[in-house]
Amino acid sequence: MFDADIQDILAKYDYPLCEEQIANEPASPRDHSKLLRISRQTGKLQDYHFYDLPDLLTANDVLVLNETKVFSARLLGKKQSGGKVELLLIKQDNLNTFEAISKPGLKMGQRLFFPRRNLLDDAGNLSADLDTSDFLQAEVIWRDTESAKVQVRFSQSGASLLSEIDLCGFTPLPPYIHPTQTEEKIKEEYQTVYAKEEGSAAAPTAGLHFTEELLSKLQAKGVQIEKVTLHVGLGTFAKLTSENLENKTLHSEYYEITAETAQRLNQAKKAGKRIIAVGTTSTRTLESAVLLSQNHQELLAAAKETNIFIDPPYKFNFIDALITNFHLPKSSLLMLVSAFCTAPNTTEEFTNFLATSVGQAYTHALAHDYRFFSFGDAMLIE
Repeated sequence: MFDADIQDILAKYDYPLCEEQIANEPASPRDHSKLLRISRQTGKLQDYHFYDLPDLLTANDVLVLNETKVFSARLLGKKQSGGKVELLLIKQDNLNTFEAISKPGLKMGQRLFFPRRNLLDDAGNLSADLDTSDFLQAEVIWRDTESAKVQVRFSQSGASLLSEIDLCGFTPLPPYIHPTQTEEKIKEEYQTVYAKEEGSAAAPTAGLHFTEELLSKLQAKGVQIEKVTLHVGLGTFAKLTSENLENKTLHSEYYEITAETAQRLNQAKKAGKRIIAVGTTSTRTLESAVLLSQNHQELLAAAKETNIFIDPPYKFNFIDALITNFHLPKSSLLMLVSAFCTAPNTTEEFTNFLATSVGQAYTHALAHDYRFFSFGDAMLIE
């Protein structure tokens, strides 16, 4: 596929956005973010707040949450030569090795040194000329010649390594967010209240709107709440490539659905309940697991990697509604919501994003001061 062809495809998923509409911090309280309700069948739009969700759902609804937990995946330190280095840890390969993205590019065998956060100033510089033997150390054992991706082996292993990364690392906020909060505040904000299974380099952001109180109200209403896990990788923010578009695959991410959860969700589906995925990560988890079954109608329990790429015209097999944030132009996430709102899932054929019902919803959101991306407002697509 030629670059011109890629650009033609991506141009269909573009929309205008001012930088001022990108949220740099979440609403406070979390559930006071705006919520735009959209009907896929009629295109009708209704403005709410996220705390209105119990009034919009019934005992016939099932919410599926992703309980992954963000870890301190951004490491700042220096190379053995003295130059600064930054690693974004993508996923753990072994007890002492991680895949990562480096800045700047690194060479095979280079040694890296990472101090604990409290030894760095606000600019990420060492506050003193300290003995690097006390630092977390790593060595580059593999590098991708086509990108900044590397594999590093750390000087520690297992639980002690994860504990040290937590002390050294910073919250891996998306590059478009420019926070003013302290690291401890960011760490709290960029995490769902139900986060449990550590392993994500990015938050499942549709879940950031929930509070414990709101979840209690939904349960009191009779809404069934189920939890799955998908560890979000940094590929979430990567630009789409010709390989993605040609092979219809994305970056690989680990997901898990237990046998008990799969059974309850299958029973709910058969009983005619509405399955509502909270976020594109829960969507990718459910749609990956249902494709494992022969008839593509029943979820199978799984603990494996998925590289599923959902774009028009994709037939959704399990979810009936979606809670999601407003996504980046020309992104795989925008393709996913476009697919959900067009044929064969509705009668609307996809031509370009802005012409779809969800594209019109984005136009409405832009005109009504909705906040975009990870810390921004939400949509309920039914």
